[in-house]
Amino acid sequence: MTSPSDKSPFAAAEWAAIAAIIFIWGVNNAAAKIATDVLPPFFVGGVRFAIALVVLIPFLRPPFPPWRQTVPILLLLGPLHFGLIYFGFSIVKNLSPLVVSLQLWIPMTAFFAWRVLGETMPRSGLAGMAVAFAGVAWMSLDPHAVGDLPGIVIGVIASAMWALGTVLVRRSPAVTPLKMQALTSLVGAPVLLLAAVMFEPNLPERAASAGWAIWATVVWAALASTVGASALLFWLVQRREPGRVTPWFLLTPLLSCGIGISLMGDELTPQLMLGGAATLVGVALVALSEHRAAAAAA
Repeated sequence: MTSPSDKSPFAAAEWAAIAAIIFIWGVNNAAAKIATDVLPPFFVGGVRFAIALVVLIPFLRPPFPPWRQTVPILLLLGPLHFGLIYFGFSIVKNLSPLVVSLQLWIPMTAFFAWRVLGETMPRSGLAGMAVAFAGVAWMSLDPHAVGDLPGIVIGVIASAMWALGTVLVRRSPAVTPLKMQALTSLVGAPVLLLAAVMFEPNLPERAASAGWAIWATVVWAALASTVGASALLFWLVQRREPGRVTPWFLLTPLLSCGIGISLMGDELTPQLMLGGAATLVGVALVALSEHRAAAAAA
């Protein structure tokens, strides 16, 4: 079956895949906050990768990329990124500011691609990056978000880890996304579980006291997000130019923030709304500028 033209309208199945990814990722942010309110963050991340690894074992087949080149990427995309994210969720009171800060991975990816790979960075992309960071800064200065400032900073660092890892993947030998997810789980599970054993006390008691709903959020993260959403995203970018797909995922934080405000008691103020909106507008400018640059190059 031939892929559709990049210029043709999305098919119903493609819209369904985009909607499914937005829903999975949006719910997964809320699920991470629920899980880390009860279970230790490194333990949650380690169990998530362990469950995903069981499902992804069939993809761990040779040939493998050079380990010296691949292991730093796997550490960035696995235990460093997700360890920081889960730790951030465990220390914030409000879900929304942290979720918005995590969207900085998009402009950071463009920045690292510019500085590391020598790719072009249009002025509109630089402007979008400035707007996005200004939005996070303005949001962080809100009195209702000051207590969550350490978590927001951790979210920004986690975004940088993911962005750098994503750029380094472009320089590495081609690996299918599900194989990359399997390799990431292979590294992430033991590293995060070892960190949990070293730094998080009373693991057996806390794991035993967690109800089925808490464990369901961890299983959701492993299967729906790590495996399911990744497979759908791989299918989409095989068929379509990534620049046409990526901007739609800016709806993910809106869903997560909606859950946080309506169901989890997040406090919403005009400054938080303005800062969050500015961040998403800046991220959208970067994503759209990349799309235009790719179209011009083509």
